Amino acid sequence: MIGALRDLDRILRGDATQIERLREASLDVSVRRLAGLLVALGGIYGVCMGSYAVFRHNEADYPYYWQLLSTTLKVPALFLLTLAVTFPSLYVFNALVGSRLTLLPVLRLLVASLGVNLAVLASLGPIVAFFGVSTTSYPFMVLLNVAVFTVAGVLGLLFLLQTLHRLSLAESKNAAAKSDAAQGIVMAEDANLPTRPTVLELGALDRTHDHVLGEHVKKVFWCWIVVFALVGAQMGWVLRPFIGDPSGPFVWFRERQGNFFESVWQTLITLLSGG
Repeated sequence: MIGALRDLDRILRGDATQIERLREASLDVSVRRLAGLLVALGGIYGVCMGSYAVFRHNEADYPYYWQLLSTTLKVPALFLLTLAVTFPSLYVFNALVGSRLTLLPVLRLLVASLGVNLAVLASLGPIVAFFGVSTTSYPFMVLLNVAVFTVAGVLGLLFLLQTLHRLSLAESKNAAAKSDAAQGIVMAEDANLPTRPTVLELGALDRTHDHVLGEHVKKVFWCWIVVFALVGAQMGWVLRPFIGDPSGPFVWFRERQGNFFESVWQTLITLLSGG
């Protein structure tokens, strides 16, 4: 677990995604260690999300502990199942647009992106738990959790975009270096010529200056964001309930009807109308 926390810290600080480090070893993080940490972070947010059920059910015999356990298990399952369902198509899209990333680097990139996503979720968990304890409005709690998931998802996607771009730049620099070596071009350091100034290290979400996003980076990113967002949203709908409706009995899963977007719209209308 300590190694996983170190990997996540390197990802969040941007140490693991510096261009020079990516040139040496792509994205040097352990998928196995990070996967275990993702489950733990998801479980932490699940406990905070399920706190509403502990304090807001009117029935004295309501099994709130089952709702708490259910949410704790479902939040990490939501992300891992979404990754499992979308990974084959994401890898194929990546290959079709000409990216040189192979299977394992793509998996590392996606798991690292989920690490950012779940780290943000877990950090916002205490705020969700606070409102879960202090409010009685079920529609408000639903929309609050949708907002928190959206913020975490956007930050995870920004990390994904910037890391894709840096990986592309690292590949380009490695290709240029190999070409120069093949042609016998002497590097500036070997020829005692002035060297370039030291490049400042970038944060995980910082844009790489003086470099325009490559066309294949844009294509991969937009394919991934559409597929992952749609599948993730519907996966959450399939695994519901997460919060636990105080007006009904506890169930592990609800009947399949409607979709995520329709439900959010109806919940917003209910909240604004004072329901």
